[in-house]
Amino acid sequence: LFFCPQFEQSTLQAVHHQRREMLSNVCNRYTRKRRLLQPDDLRHLVVDDTHGLLYCYVPKVACTNWKRVMMVLTGQGKYQDPLEIPAHEAHVASNLRTLSEYSIPEINYRLRSYLKFIFVREPFERLVSAYRNKFTLSYNTAFHKRYGTKIIRRHRQEPSDKALERGDDVRFEEFVYYLLDPRTQQEEPFNEHWERVHSLCHPCIIHYDVVGKYETLAEDANYILQLIGADTSVKFPASSKTTRTTDDMTAQFFQDISPFYQRRLFNLYKMDYLLFNYSIPSYLRIR
Repeated sequence: LFFCPQFEQSTLQAVHHQRREMLSNVCNRYTRKRRLLQPDDLRHLVVDDTHGLLYCYVPKVACTNWKRVMMVLTGQGKYQDPLEIPAHEAHVASNLRTLSEYSIPEINYRLRSYLKFIFVREPFERLVSAYRNKFTLSYNTAFHKRYGTKIIRRHRQEPSDKALERGDDVRFEEFVYYLLDPRTQQEEPFNEHWERVHSLCHPCIIHYDVVGKYETLAEDANYILQLIGADTSVKFPASSKTTRTTDDMTAQFFQDISPFYQRRLFNLYKMDYLLFNYSIPSYLRIR
């Protein structure tokens, strides 16, 4: 069969149509009343006024590379290649505008007329990825101090003074206890790295045109760049990460979590599973 872009485009259209349908069915089933969006709800929506594009970024779902691409798209030729942009620079708030910075009429206009997209990932794989990145790497001292020390203080029996001070050896199990502790969310919202996608991006209030998936990152990314008519020189960076969190790896982290806590954690992330059509992981013992 010779290569036929039209055929590929229409199959992708069908896939994305199906994802949108699924999302809207689940939203209709579970959300009784539509609440109004507050500007604060829009801090994750990155705006590209040049191409009429809104991207809701979800940490641990290729968001660094998408922010780099958004900087190329909005940079008026300042950046050509996303990979030339250092990762830390992609996360500097002033380099990209978010929808929360606009006036109400401007917000409404953009929500109505721009192409809106989001990228999602298997929820527990994303959670383990966040845990590995924030709690097992020695350079993430800000997270160790901010969250690690609190997690160890509350969820470890007889912690050492060093652990209480440094917070750099949080076990996955302790992280799970922290997430499920009612005090955690009473005190402050979840950190964006483990907050549920439906709380970050409000997919039942904002109608996303494209729901991209981490599992089909390359083709979904190219599909979006084609839809907005981006310059063909703008390429989404190919993933080269060998340390990426996989399903098998996630399963290993869950081995030590009791079925009782597995079920509670699943319930915490259940809406993300339903909205984005991810099935219950086979390694869970919650049947």
